[in-house]
Amino acid sequence: MLNVFVDGALKADRTLILAHGAGVGKEHYFMNFFASELATDQFRVVRFDFPYMARARLTGKKIPPDRQITLIASWQETISKFRTKELIIGGKSLGGRIASMIADTEGADGLVCLGYPFHAPGKLDNPRVEHLRSLQTPTLICQGTRDPFGNKNDVGTYKLSEKIFFNWVKDGDHSFKPRKSSGLTEADNLSMSLKAVETFSQNLFEDKKR
Repeated sequence: MLNVFVDGALKADRTLILAHGAGVGKEHYFMNFFASELATDQFRVVRFDFPYMARARLTGKKIPPDRQITLIASWQETISKFRTKELIIGGKSLGGRIASMIADTEGADGLVCLGYPFHAPGKLDNPRVEHLRSLQTPTLICQGTRDPFGNKNDVGTYKLSEKIFFNWVKDGDHSFKPRKSSGLTEADNLSMSLKAVETFSQNLFEDKKR
């Protein structure tokens, strides 16, 4: 059974489906920000919880993520229920990574990853990039320049699909938070990332009409 939030029009031709990161659910302020700011009367944003997060909410206990096969199945179920004429999928960290694994086969028009976990912190020798080399879905990755899961220097060494575009979040960590010394605020970085997603989405749908 799906556990979802829908922002914007309940019925729309354009839908963005977002999945959460490993440690927080669909109601987290990061997810709330992008969903509420992107949603319009013509563009709906759907957020859902993976099964383990739904269980954690019910029990009040921290539960580790489901196996990959279960996470993929949860994504596929959500897509089948909320697919519209134009569809973008993605999410925060884990949610975006799983979305990237099925974007091509599910026929998504676009993919948006908000902080991609290219590798575990400190484990640069085991990057999760194999499937990103052949990805054919137009993709936007918003990534903090000092993200411990893949900073700008780390990611610059990877050979990735030409369909992947980056929006580098200045001095941002995995949640786009900058240091005080940068002169930027978390709100600044969230707003700049939001603008990048808006521009990517608009260009994507305009190109589709041509």
